[in-house]
Amino acid sequence: MHLKKEHTIEKPVSVYQLFHGEGITTSIQIIQGQELKAHSSKVPALLLCVQGEVVFENENGVKELLKSGDYVHIEPLIKHWVLANVESQLILLK
Repeated sequence: MHLKKEHTIEKPVSVYQLFHGEGITTSIQIIQGQELKAHSSKVPALLLCVQGEVVFENENGVKELLKSGDYVHIEPLIKHWVLANVESQLILLK
């Protein structure tokens, strides 16, 4: 299995539930120049960049460049968004 096979290139942002156990693990693909629009999470989360390069930002002024292997902790109830500098594969753990 491969992350890219779970997503279609036609969608600028594609989300696929990768695993559901105690929490939820989600695979996210964002096409170059596209944005995962502002939203918030009810629970703490971790966003891991598997491939590519994205900019993670939140309403508190946090701005992080994530490249392959980089991750960021996402605070609950804080609006955040992600912009892809290049086609990127991400894993979200909640």
